[in-house]
Amino acid sequence: MTRIALLAGDGIGPEVTLQARRVLESTAAKHGLSLSFEEGLIGGCSIDAHGTPLTEDVVGLCRESQAVLLGAVGGPRWDDLGIDVRPEKGLLRIRQELGLFANLRPASVFPALVAASSLRPEIVEGIDMLVVRELTGGLYFGEPRGIDRSGPERVGRNTMVYSDVEIERIARVAFESAMHRRRQVCHMHKANVLDVSQLWVEVVEEVAKDFPEVELDHQLVDSGAMFLVKDPRRFDVIVTGNMFGDILSDEAAMVTGSLGMLPSASLGEGGIGLYEPVHGSAPDIAGQDVANPLAAILSSAMLLEHSLAAPEAAQAIRDAVAAVLAAGHRSADLILEGEARPSIGCVAMGDLVVEALEATG
Repeated sequence: MTRIALLAGDGIGPEVTLQARRVLESTAAKHGLSLSFEEGLIGGCSIDAHGTPLTEDVVGLCRESQAVLLGAVGGPRWDDLGIDVRPEKGLLRIRQELGLFANLRPASVFPALVAASSLRPEIVEGIDMLVVRELTGGLYFGEPRGIDRSGPERVGRNTMVYSDVEIERIARVAFESAMHRRRQVCHMHKANVLDVSQLWVEVVEEVAKDFPEVELDHQLVDSGAMFLVKDPRRFDVIVTGNMFGDILSDEAAMVTGSLGMLPSASLGEGGIGLYEPVHGSAPDIAGQDVANPLAAILSSAMLLEHSLAAPEAAQAIRDAVAAVLAAGHRSADLILEGEARPSIGCVAMGDLVVEALEATG
């Protein structure tokens, strides 16, 4: 029996993770997998229940599980809390506790959704990229940090710090991923002004020598962001640091049409993976059965692929999602302005994906 820790979190998190769990259970039954789920709190709901965004018990649960399926954290009701106890701290801490240094965010376009992008169809069609973001270093974790209020002026400080070991391990994830794709890696950086980025260039070049089959390109992050909009099909695997990756992965997601369609995986050296949709908690629509669960469902496919070594089961989920979309079913976020098409809710979308799975041999 494979244990999955289910951390639904805040906002629409419980709604979308419920549908992802249903899909996982259906897929497991068809592919001979035995799964068990144990729930825990993270983020704002954990603050409400325990006064902290992540308890030691939940950390222990995650460590004892094969994988973690997470919904979303945060919302305006907790915005007035201090930065050290905000819901997002729970997410940052679980990444650190599990050693999850590599965030994989695939961005591809289902054929049925080409028109959903804000870009022209001829630019969007055929997009299939993977953003590999370093997750535990850089500006978000570097020291010294904080706000100095001791002088006549308040001074805010964050420090971008990376060691060669941190850079090497994320670069290897990118090159190994590229070996299973089109064998192209684009390293995005700011080496023209940042010393840290100059080290990134050096180390990425060193790692590239171990992968002669992979073509390496270096791209300044500002022009790279421009090319993501101008010619996104040119990219296969993008590797970059924590802050740049945070921004670029969301840009790549929106190029494909909707944040509601994009999954992610956070992996480390300990063997435990964390899987979550990239869309956030969307508290304004929570509890209304209108959220799009497909990003969470596709995150469950990544869980099967990376943590359970079940690629056929993962592909079955992706094929089921593609079939549902090809049949014309859409959640509200996927309906174009002026399009005369009814939307379906979160539960109904989950029902359709499960039906598509069960209809296959």
